[in-house]
Amino acid sequence: MGHSESMAYPAFQTFDELADPSKGSQRLALLRDELQRRGLHGFVVPRGDDFQNEYVPPCGERLAWLTGFSGSAGTAVVLDDKAAIFVDGRYTLQVRDQVDTKAFDAIDSGTTTPDAWLKTNAPRDTRIGYDPWLHTPAQVKRLEAATTAAGATLVAVEDNPVDAVWSDRPAPPLGAVVLHPLRFAGQTAKTKMATVRKALGKADALLISDAHAVAWLFNIRGSDVAHTPIVLARALLPVEGTPTLFVDARKLSPKVASALGKLARLEAPDALPAALEALGKQGASLLIDPSSAPARLVQAFEQAGGKVEATGEPIALLKARKNAAELEGARAAHLRDGVAVTRFLAWFDGEAPKGRLSEIDAAKALENFRHETGCLKDLSFPSISGFGQNGAIVHYRVTTRTNRRITKGLFLIDSGAQFEDGTTDITRTLSIGKPGREMRDRFTRVLKGHIGIATSLFPKGVSGAQLDGFARRSLWEAGLDFDHGTGHGVGSYLSVHEGPQRISKLGGVALEPGMILSNEPGYYKAGGYGIRLENLVVVEPRDVHGAEREIYGFETLTLVPFDLRCVEAKLLSHEEISWLNAYHARVRRALSPHLDAPTRKWLAQATKEI
Repeated sequence: MGHSESMAYPAFQTFDELADPSKGSQRLALLRDELQRRGLHGFVVPRGDDFQNEYVPPCGERLAWLTGFSGSAGTAVVLDDKAAIFVDGRYTLQVRDQVDTKAFDAIDSGTTTPDAWLKTNAPRDTRIGYDPWLHTPAQVKRLEAATTAAGATLVAVEDNPVDAVWSDRPAPPLGAVVLHPLRFAGQTAKTKMATVRKALGKADALLISDAHAVAWLFNIRGSDVAHTPIVLARALLPVEGTPTLFVDARKLSPKVASALGKLARLEAPDALPAALEALGKQGASLLIDPSSAPARLVQAFEQAGGKVEATGEPIALLKARKNAAELEGARAAHLRDGVAVTRFLAWFDGEAPKGRLSEIDAAKALENFRHETGCLKDLSFPSISGFGQNGAIVHYRVTTRTNRRITKGLFLIDSGAQFEDGTTDITRTLSIGKPGREMRDRFTRVLKGHIGIATSLFPKGVSGAQLDGFARRSLWEAGLDFDHGTGHGVGSYLSVHEGPQRISKLGGVALEPGMILSNEPGYYKAGGYGIRLENLVVVEPRDVHGAEREIYGFETLTLVPFDLRCVEAKLLSHEEISWLNAYHARVRRALSPHLDAPTRKWLAQATKEI
């Protein structure tokens, strides 16, 4: 583990520079001039980079630079006479705060997708550009269908026109590659490669285009993007022979280069298109990850004569099923994190009623408590610190402009940590002063949903989509709901948002032992307050007497108390009260030995039986 004096993670950041609507019209005009110079009448600007990452390096923040929108998902489409930005339900409030809506129409992508909009709005006989490095083949296919239907033509650009007008665009990252120790990885890279090769079916090779998959397979970590310790690199894994890792040599120390050189041939990233073309000329069959492979690479391979297989990429599922060492690390990380978050909660309980704290103050304080563990590598995502109406913005990011003073009401703090042995993600909703009757009712309904997931038992083969309603039943009974999934997968010192496992209406993958997921139902009253209660859980086998099928359940990893002041006990069943009391007793037993006397006393009160 690293120590605090040697850490190099970024301190808490607000999003003022990106979340600035004032520059939208000016930058839009610059881009339109550049498009005109190139003979283009439109351009598609996605949020993702050429790895389809959730968190992208500063040089890849094209959507944020152009529009001011700092969310983790979205797309802008620019035409000669109109422009639109498309975001999902998490960001419909945020986008209007961050983007000049006179320059860009803000559109809910759940209602109208970018390709549907293009189909209606792209003028006939126009040329609409896209960057083939930033789109997957499936995304390109949808854009082509839309532009063709509109009578327009979709054109791949050689270089991105946004980059041409972004005068102070940062340089690509050169974060150092580090070896992920076997005691945390649990398996050697060679063992993982052998397992992956067995899963390739009839394909001759696998293109590993997801940087998270590269990190997992080669047991490496990096710092090329914020919040997720990945290396921006790709790899080719043949069924037989030596793999090739395409990585910038400037990121490799002699020790790391020597270790990786024993596993693979090391090549520069720009050598990959030619390598794929050579493979294609041999008539090879290539398995790809359709969610991360850039259209540019797939096109190069297919045009050379290769055959693409776009189903059954095995690494995502292998990575999702954590081994014993990874689960041991996750438990250690959550104990450490539980101590830090509980210290924060005790501090917050004393300071918030004074009325002097702001959202930024609270987020910085929580980061400092994590920093004091001596093991923090980074936050696992930008902390969501929202009081009152800001808490109702699901993926709110505080800026100095939106920063609110915390007074009487509900405060939502959603945060996580990256430790070398595990990744954490936790949300608590806290009351300052006595919460009102409606707040207690909504909080308790969310808690009932949380307990519904935590206590669920389900047969092997059940997917997250089949469990999602367990989290919503009590809200539904009151005519309420929430517009995000109940849970996402979580990596092992990797992405805090990992697939393919999830608990949501779209979660079609069967849940398997070792998969870590979040359990985070919520309720959001626009303009009022937000409630979300999140723990991480891991799927585990359960011994059920008389069971005729293999049964699974969840072990809760997170160890932090819920705010009992917000609980309306009469809404809870006897079984729900028993679960809550047992969970709080477990939290108290686990954390108390690691806390000072005043915090221990606070925790005893915060976890008392109801």
